[in-house]
Amino acid sequence: MPETAPHQRLRQELRFAHLPSGARIAWARNGQGPPLLRAAHWMTHVEYDAESALYRPWLERLGRALTIYRFDERGSGLSGQDNVTPSLESAVEELAVVMDAAGLQRAALLGISGGAAPAIAYAARHPDRVSALVLLGGYAQGLMQGLPSVEQLAYVQAQAQLIELGWGVRNSPVQQFITATMLPDGTPEQVAALNEQQRRSCDGRQAKAIFLSRLNLDVRAELAAVRCPTLVLHAEGDAAVSVERGRELAAAIPGARFESLRTRNHVPMAGEPAFERFCDAVAEFVGPAPEAGAGQAFTPRERQLLALVARGRDNLQIAAELGLADKTVRNALSLLYSRLGVDGRSHAVVRARELGFS
Repeated sequence: MPETAPHQRLRQELRFAHLPSGARIAWARNGQGPPLLRAAHWMTHVEYDAESALYRPWLERLGRALTIYRFDERGSGLSGQDNVTPSLESAVEELAVVMDAAGLQRAALLGISGGAAPAIAYAARHPDRVSALVLLGGYAQGLMQGLPSVEQLAYVQAQAQLIELGWGVRNSPVQQFITATMLPDGTPEQVAALNEQQRRSCDGRQAKAIFLSRLNLDVRAELAAVRCPTLVLHAEGDAAVSVERGRELAAAIPGARFESLRTRNHVPMAGEPAFERFCDAVAEFVGPAPEAGAGQAFTPRERQLLALVARGRDNLQIAAELGLADKTVRNALSLLYSRLGVDGRSHAVVRARELGFS
């Protein structure tokens, strides 16, 4: 059967940071606006994300309002491996390294599924670095931190063995089992993309190690220490992580807001109403508030300009990136500087970064 033709790649910046062990961590950035850093979750490949039918629509849609940062955990995607066993602490270490490498003094965090726990832990331990927390399909504790039954233990042990032996094998029962659990309502193209994501992310041994680490996550003791605004989103029909786990998570974080999404997919997919609602909810929650006296939030074009100004781009570079005439850029920046209350480029750079653009 021929492979699905790849999508055109999304434009992104791909870079590498290094852990204290020396292992490299691949991270990427796209979009414009306030920063949102996605904690690593199972089956990532930051380069493939840019063409995947799964995540390219996410990056395009959220990138209209936000600058999206994301990375591969060690041993996955384009990141290197070391001798550290996957755990909550190793995941928090990776997140911290990417925050620093990207120059993010303060950012919103997005924790999806098993990536929710390290995002929570980092927010609790570094309240000055996290402006907001968004959790999707997350949970506070893995199965092994509760009281699993004999049947549950036998089931996860069987899963772990199947993952190690059948991971990434095209059209294998293991591949189909995981895809059917995570994307029961996915289109054929989305299902094929998840199968390919699985194959590219890591080998069977590493996939098993990550799977077992997720079963041992536990951030219950850190939930009450989260002080930033928190939005908890969860699919109503999630078969991978029940919606009740999401409700429990929101109830334990002070002031957290909870919203269920009408989908059976573990994460909302492009083409379903839940995807649009997810993107709107995240952009509204993380995006900049209206400036005092401004009367409204920044327009998409103003957010693009602010992001490029914050990155130190000059007029010619901005014109090239946005496909605009130099005169158009000059006029737009003049209006933007007036709105920001600054009198030149250097002050605009400082103000844009203070507003969270980078």
